Amino acid sequence: MLSQLFENNRRWAQDVTARNPLFFRSLVAQQSPRYLWIGCSDSRVPANEITGTDPGEIFVHRNVANVVVHTDLNCLSVLQYAVDVLQVKHVIVCGHYGCGGVRAAMTAQPLGLIDNWLRHIRDVLLWNREELAAIADPIARTDRLAELNVEAQVANVCHTTILQDAWRRGQAVTVHGWIYALSDGLIRDLGMVVESPDQIPPEYRLY
Repeated sequence: MLSQLFENNRRWAQDVTARNPLFFRSLVAQQSPRYLWIGCSDSRVPANEITGTDPGEIFVHRNVANVVVHTDLNCLSVLQYAVDVLQVKHVIVCGHYGCGGVRAAMTAQPLGLIDNWLRHIRDVLLWNREELAAIADPIARTDRLAELNVEAQVANVCHTTILQDAWRRGQAVTVHGWIYALSDGLIRDLGMVVESPDQIPPEYRLY
């Protein structure tokens, strides 16, 4: 099975080179993506494929349920490198409907170590419990929590020193909240577009 992955890779490299003989040479020369994608680790949600972009166009960070935690040095390091070094113009937090992490956060079943991670989604569930409790259909309720989780993580991105330092410097970087549907392959814009500290609560502004 692993040998098939190598074969697929060789075929892909050959196809790319046939279409554009200079493609890999340009990749080696530099990395200059305009976008940082913070998405879910779910194997059904590959950032490049669902956005129709080539390698080198999107800088990607993925974890279970696209969570942004202020103590997660992995996520923060990716965010800082993307904003400060690569100078991306857009940070996109993209969740997806049918997210297993979101669904697991809505149950009381113990899952082990990951329960500590899911606690962040359970916080979002707690903050929005009245709205979610009013949704009778369990699938619709889970999908709504997936949307609310994206909104919470967009806020978390904006509350970091990384984004606020960039805005203070006058750097143009915008944070977006999107969600992807496995059922039709389409991305929905949740209407969350943050491009300055004026759009976040005063309690979270650092300057």
